[in-house]
Amino acid sequence: MNWSSVTFDWNQVRAFLATVELGSLSAAARALGLAQPTLGRQVSGLEEALGIVLFERRGRTLVLTASGRDLLDHVRAMGDAATRISLTASGHSQTIAGQVRISASDVVAAHLLPPILDSLRSDAPGLEIDIVATNAISDLRRREADIAIRHARPDQPDLIARLLRDSWAGLYASRRYIERHGNPTRPQDLNDAAFVGFDADHSRLLTGLNELGLSLSRSNIKLASQSGVVAWEMVRQGLGIGVMMHDIADPCPEIIRLLPDLPVIPVPIWLTTHRELHTSRRIRLVFDHLAAALS
Repeated sequence: MNWSSVTFDWNQVRAFLATVELGSLSAAARALGLAQPTLGRQVSGLEEALGIVLFERRGRTLVLTASGRDLLDHVRAMGDAATRISLTASGHSQTIAGQVRISASDVVAAHLLPPILDSLRSDAPGLEIDIVATNAISDLRRREADIAIRHARPDQPDLIARLLRDSWAGLYASRRYIERHGNPTRPQDLNDAAFVGFDADHSRLLTGLNELGLSLSRSNIKLASQSGVVAWEMVRQGLGIGVMMHDIADPCPEIIRLLPDLPVIPVPIWLTTHRELHTSRRIRLVFDHLAAALS
């Protein structure tokens, strides 16, 4: 290798890649924990080291130049390699102190994880647990999380996945809602009922409920939120009927399960981590603790 030909450093490359992927210097600086002028100097340093212009400024927008676009695939490959290095190093770590990031849906994160994390802190007080509460799938291969709790089996070959158990969901409403609208005894009693949705177009919710024997349309979705926590709170406040896991809904005294003879909705609970991280002592400890608690 001609070492004298490499005149830039990784921090400069990382600053350039973060700016491209996040769309602005300010967003990249926040993601990397840097001041914006510092990050700007790193990008400028990469341009100076390579002797090319990477961005053009159009108003407040940064636009990649042709030279920047030519470099981007190579820079992304460097980013992937850096991630693999970090994964490998983390996998060989044998300390049980340090940060572990757990990704889970916002409902699971808010309602199922807190007591589990309380006991985990007692077992391993040196751990720093960061919860990524998201209803999107975190990319474990890019270190968006170390461990993920999912409701579908991952198909990436470099991930380890364990099916902990099959959970179930059903229809629920608050006592306040039932006092106002009555307790349905037949599926057709819900034809004009108000439901709380949880996705953008409601098609997944409506298809799933109608497969259970209901006859609902978009007009039944009176309120919706892509936040599961917000949607569930609206159900608890009596604003409509919602779908929730039995584990979360049944302990709530103000909530009643509707039409319990309807087929249940399966909600499998999968625990997933990267194959290399599974050899890390602290990742393994958290993984096994979650597996035992959620099983």
